[in-house]
Amino acid sequence: MKNRLVSFPKYCIAYTLVMSGWLYSVCAWAQTAVLNGTIQCEGEPIEFATIHLKGTNYGAMTDNAGKFVITNVPLGTYVLEVSALGYIHQSRNIQLKSNQVHYLEIELDRAASSYNEVVVTGTLKEVVRSESPVPVEVYTTAFLKKNPTPNIFEALQNVNGVRPQLNCNVCNTGDIHINGLEGPYTMVLIDGMPIVSSLSTVYGLMGIPTSMIERVEIVKGPASSLYGSEAVGGLINIITKSPSNAPILSFDISSTTWLENNLDLSFKKSLGKRFHLLIGANGFYYNHVMDNNGDNFTDVALQKRVSVFQKWNMLRKEHRLFSVAGRYMYEDRWGGDVRWTPQFRGGDSIYGESITTQRWELISQYQLPVKEKVLLSISFNQHLQDSYYGTTYYQAQQRIGFTQLTWDKSYKRHDLLSGMAMRYTYYDDNTPATSYLDNGVLRNKVSHTYLPGIFVQDEWKFASEHRLLLGYRWDYHSHHGHIHTPRFAYKWSISDEAILRLNAGTGFRVVNLFTEDHAAMTGARDVIVRNDLRPERSKNINLNLLKKNYWKRGYLGWDASVFYTHFDNKILPDYDSHPNQIIYDNLIGYARSMGLSWNLDYTSVKGIKLNLGMTLMEVQVKSDERVERQMLTERMTGTWGISYTIERYFTSIDYTGNVYSPMRLPLLGQQDPRKEFSPWWSIQNLQLTYKGWKNFELYGGIKNLLNWTPNKGNPFLIARSFDPFDKDVVFDENGQVIATPSNPYALTFDPTYVYAPNQGIRVFFGLRVRLS
Repeated sequence: MKNRLVSFPKYCIAYTLVMSGWLYSVCAWAQTAVLNGTIQCEGEPIEFATIHLKGTNYGAMTDNAGKFVITNVPLGTYVLEVSALGYIHQSRNIQLKSNQVHYLEIELDRAASSYNEVVVTGTLKEVVRSESPVPVEVYTTAFLKKNPTPNIFEALQNVNGVRPQLNCNVCNTGDIHINGLEGPYTMVLIDGMPIVSSLSTVYGLMGIPTSMIERVEIVKGPASSLYGSEAVGGLINIITKSPSNAPILSFDISSTTWLENNLDLSFKKSLGKRFHLLIGANGFYYNHVMDNNGDNFTDVALQKRVSVFQKWNMLRKEHRLFSVAGRYMYEDRWGGDVRWTPQFRGGDSIYGESITTQRWELISQYQLPVKEKVLLSISFNQHLQDSYYGTTYYQAQQRIGFTQLTWDKSYKRHDLLSGMAMRYTYYDDNTPATSYLDNGVLRNKVSHTYLPGIFVQDEWKFASEHRLLLGYRWDYHSHHGHIHTPRFAYKWSISDEAILRLNAGTGFRVVNLFTEDHAAMTGARDVIVRNDLRPERSKNINLNLLKKNYWKRGYLGWDASVFYTHFDNKILPDYDSHPNQIIYDNLIGYARSMGLSWNLDYTSVKGIKLNLGMTLMEVQVKSDERVERQMLTERMTGTWGISYTIERYFTSIDYTGNVYSPMRLPLLGQQDPRKEFSPWWSIQNLQLTYKGWKNFELYGGIKNLLNWTPNKGNPFLIARSFDPFDKDVVFDENGQVIATPSNPYALTFDPTYVYAPNQGIRVFFGLRVRLS
């Protein structure tokens, strides 16, 4: 009994210790938390990102939706580390205080300013950007959000070497210049399809909403060997969002103190496991008459625009591509005398420029079900234009059909790409461009243009650090015959941080004046075409050096380029010979564009981002032994973007801007009192964005901080805006204007003196919602 009495306490003690350990374990298990969240970049999920609690064994990896879960994490304070290939490492302190689910939404910055992204524009095939022998600049939605705009035309104002150029003070249509070359030398693609050209180069760019854009790829210099006509000065490829990667629902609504209202809306829907649908819509409404410079004309054209976009993706065996996309755009805009109403359209009492545009686009890409990688691309668009420029009526329609078959083949150290393409253009308008005399009777003649072509390129990796690309394209133009465009590109990977690229090639362009030069349609000047215009041809060379520097706390990269382009048969509008005419002819001589550009990207883990760019260039025209600067071309342009993220307050600050040197402007004669050259000018913007709410972003700021407008320093912008129909202008027998007491400077009505937006300072604000 004694032994039992002794052993019982021992048993009880042992039992108590065991139970206490179990209870402690239960209590310890109970005092844990679940950590989950989403890792993304620029609103897009990051797959295979690694999440780790420093100094522990707790961690996870994101799925294809960018989501992760870490369970049974003991309560306490930790350092959370997040890393992913191609993104800057991020760490932050977190504190788990209670046994509950903790949710985190973490935004990573791209490393190397997206040099590890896949691009397609330079070589017509998917390639990692850093491996491409052709320098391609990539601008993502994060770049576009730093200075939010309702269309791609305005969004490119902060891209180095790229300038949106307004061509009319009244209706505010424009085009995009690359390295000083006018808009018609720039080809604009959507998903690689050349459907933005001719009429839409002038009128359609403002109808492309930023809501449908995944990224923008830009190549500076001729790319005619792959893309054919119009890709002379460079090309801009707008890559639209993929339905599989798009958010379930997103919308962005914004307005300004000028009452410019914009709405972007998109949502996606999965139809079974194989079909994904993305639907997007954009609406822009500006109906507020402003006349701050007091010339009795609108400072900004009034616009009503709606654009609907739809894209289908089908999942196929072996990940073969099949997508179909379509877009419809309608726009009604007018500018002119502030008293104008639609009843004055086409009349000669109250001046107005009224433009109605309807546009349909269809794009499809289908990878054939064969062993080789063969891709069939098809696009079609129709553009309808109904416009009045004062009393000048301009009605036009254009249809472009395009099909292309490419074969992508890798063989040992060679990446081969070959293909054939056919482009058909239908064009009809009510101008002399599509008319002819038949026994003294003026009859209409629709223009039908066929452009079949074949191309081949070989990218040869003849050493681990060296790549050589040789390309050639042959086209047959139904009016101008055979056209040959060879291409050369060389890439030398000097080290892991330095790349040298050399590109050379030729380009050609067939011109249609009446679809490209808005000044030809204003009604303010007569259009004179002296001879049958021959296609323009160009030769280009470009040398680019890229340097990347990584360290634990951030990234610094820069690239510099030297470029030279020589033009033959260049067609230039002559504004100087006659004040009431625009005279077109092939240049007897040559033109050239040359210069250098420099870009710098800096990203710090402390939340600082810096983008700087500068381009120095000289664009000259040589004729009759005389060399002149090309009109409306600056010698220097600079751009910048400075961003700072304050994580503690979930706020980011963006300061963006550009600066331009003087450019020569079109005057009406020696007596014109307006300045021959523009001054130095700059447009600067400031934005604050708050991201403290899940799925919501609130943003606002100031556009045009300096309140710069081009009328500063000038007596007027629009010549004789009080007499837009030249009713009080006196002409001599040769058509020259005679100075009179009511017209002392011998001027006619002319709205072509324009180089900068005539829109002053304004406040903007907006809200973004994104549901993944």
